[in-house]
Amino acid sequence: MITEKSRLKSLGNQLFFTGPTIIFFALAVLIPFAYGLYLTLTDMTSPINPIKFSGFGNYKTAFMDTAFWESMWLTVEFVVATVLIINILGFILAFLVTSGVRMQNFFRTSLFTPNLIGGLILGYIWQFIFVQTLPSIGDKLGIEWLRLGWLGDEHLAFWAIVIVTIWQSAGYMMIIFVAGLINVPKDVMEASTIDGANAWQRLRNVTLPLMVPSFVVTVFLTLKNAFMVYDVNYSLTAGGPYGSTTMVSMHVVQKAFSENIYGVGQAEAIMLFVIVAVITGLQVYFSKKMEVAA
Repeated sequence: MITEKSRLKSLGNQLFFTGPTIIFFALAVLIPFAYGLYLTLTDMTSPINPIKFSGFGNYKTAFMDTAFWESMWLTVEFVVATVLIINILGFILAFLVTSGVRMQNFFRTSLFTPNLIGGLILGYIWQFIFVQTLPSIGDKLGIEWLRLGWLGDEHLAFWAIVIVTIWQSAGYMMIIFVAGLINVPKDVMEASTIDGANAWQRLRNVTLPLMVPSFVVTVFLTLKNAFMVYDVNYSLTAGGPYGSTTMVSMHVVQKAFSENIYGVGQAEAIMLFVIVAVITGLQVYFSKKMEVAA
């Protein structure tokens, strides 16, 4: 029979291990989130000015902000492009580096390395490549599309951000897919081979269905990262040219800290949070239904 003393001892042991985590989680996430919700109900224009309660007016203003929805639609286009390409490319790379090619560990490390570079630094590196390196190569080789000013064109600048994001993230998703491919039961693959399935049939009917758990994780991560992109967007184009690459996260930051409309900016941030939470939640829910047992 569990005594009160043993119950208190067990609770004390749990708090000893989980207490610091709970405290830091509250300080880093819960308290700032609650304060952010509070700011959405106020008319705050400066950290030093008195805060006035304004009710739900900030949400109405945020909902009527056409620039917010334009940046949201641009972000949706960015999400579609990056999520599809990153996951397809990541799976292809994982399939190649687990197929027994020579120096496959070297290729895994090399392809993963871009993910270790911070987004701001990465953006500035690629800014130099797009502005200086590619035009120089295009001039010498006579390749017209390399000579174009990518970051100065309203359409090409968007695809420049897409390219950099894919280059940074594909290697990380590759590692997740590698773990999934390694865990595909070998006896199932051998049985399908004995039954006469060719390489394509094994990939389509055996490997891909068993890789659904990995796709659940990678699609979730790429969705979240694409919707919340800011550092690469800021360092590569800063929203230009003429605001044509201002993603929704950058718009929210500009609304709050450049225009000093903290209440509306925070309300738009909450709206973005809700949209991302709903989309990623639905993605995980329906993806889980597609999982099969080996």
